[in-house]
Amino acid sequence: MSELAPNALHAELHAALHAKLRALITNSRLRLAGAVNAELTRLYWSVGDQLTQEFGRGFEAKNLRRRMQLAHAFPLPKIVAALSRPFSWGHFGNLLPLKTEPARQFYASQAAANTWSVHELRHPIERKAFERTELAPLQNSTTISAEVGDRGGGIVALLRKFQLPNELNS
Repeated sequence: MSELAPNALHAELHAALHAKLRALITNSRLRLAGAVNAELTRLYWSVGDQLTQEFGRGFEAKNLRRRMQLAHAFPLPKIVAALSRPFSWGHFGNLLPLKTEPARQFYASQAAANTWSVHELRHPIERKAFERTELAPLQNSTTISAEVGDRGGGIVALLRKFQLPNELNS
């Protein structure tokens, strides 16, 4: 039994040391995360301040987030180039909150094909015209298409309509 006692004591000391080291590492990581977050906050503030000083209003955090949403919602420059001809920033503002790519494509193609104003685009989005076309049986699709003014198309047809030479051939 004399041999068990030192082994048990050794195991207890080992466990205590392990717990202390674990606490030190955890606390260190928390302090480090706090320092990194504080530094990132100062960096982001400096970037925002610099942009505002250099370019004026319009580069606030909310506007920068909207511009980032635009880049995520429409990742291909040729799509943005094609849509920027018939669309204003307000059109894009109506399309950005849409949750799915097919919904954005549907409303973008409808708005471009029918030369909808920003308000005219907002109306079918609010009425969920895309969602209804997704749920409607095929035999009723002509009714919904007529309601939203479908003249055929989709995003590819829209790109063809507004493309620069060789834009789609790449």
